[in-house]
Amino acid sequence: MIKVTLVKSLIGAKPNQKATAASLGLRKIGDSITADETAVLDGKINVITHLVKVEKAD
Repeated sequence: MIKVTLVKSLIGAKPNQKATAASLGLRKIGDSITADETAVLDGKINVITHLVKVEKAD
């Protein structure tokens, strides 16, 4: 399990980055999700890696 938290604003982000954050359920700074680490999730995180913080969840 990993925890993904939005730490930077989506203002000024490219449309595909905004859409990726929205698909993860990250709308506002401080929003976080906990999910299983899959290839799909890794790809989404790779698109917005500069906007999020990723850490291991227990």
